Amino acid sequence: MSVIQPNNVSPRKPRNELLLKALVIGDYGVGKTAIVRRYTEGKFSSNYKITIGADFAFKSIDWDHQTKVNLQLWDIAGHERFGYMTRVYYKQAAAAALVFDVNRVDTFKSLKKWLLDLREKVQQPDGSNIPVILLANKSDIQQAAVTTDQIVKFCKENEIDQYFLCSAKENTNIEEALHFMVAEVLNSKFKQEVRESITLRNGPIRGTKQACCHLM
Repeated sequence: MSVIQPNNVSPRKPRNELLLKALVIGDYGVGKTAIVRRYTEGKFSSNYKITIGADFAFKSIDWDHQTKVNLQLWDIAGHERFGYMTRVYYKQAAAAALVFDVNRVDTFKSLKKWLLDLREKVQQPDGSNIPVILLANKSDIQQAAVTTDQIVKFCKENEIDQYFLCSAKENTNIEEALHFMVAEVLNSKFKQEVRESITLRNGPIRGTKQACCHLM
């Protein structure tokens, strides 16, 4: 028996399905794999194997009633000897989470190197930087070696979108941080579509600021 819908009920619109690739980068031992597994599997272990080259995990997100986001998180090895391969791993990335261990100053000092490498090798279609968030991991340990003031200063000096004090072990701010990252990608994607639409209607934009719109 078929069901006839009332005339005033419109058929449901097809959902937009987006595939987003995001990088998780930083030194060895800062907890990148633990963050990825916590977010995608809801689990934590202190005995993860060393990442060789790169690994990735997948999470499907029902973003809203019209949008489904299929997120690929690429866990990039932190060992220096794998650095020459980052151009391959970074290809087509839409965003990045830059991770350090708040209890190891050396991992904080390495952030600049990772960020410069990232921005040298991947940009948005219009040439601007992809969205980046900073994750200060292992914040469950009370005696942090890196202060909040240092983190804030680094973000301001390097145009980092947002930072989060997080803990993969305690599941602190992991969901919130990566939700923010995806939102930044969607905002950026929408702004790009607006710019392209304006360009198609009016020709190349010269001497004007880029259009800025927000989804949230």
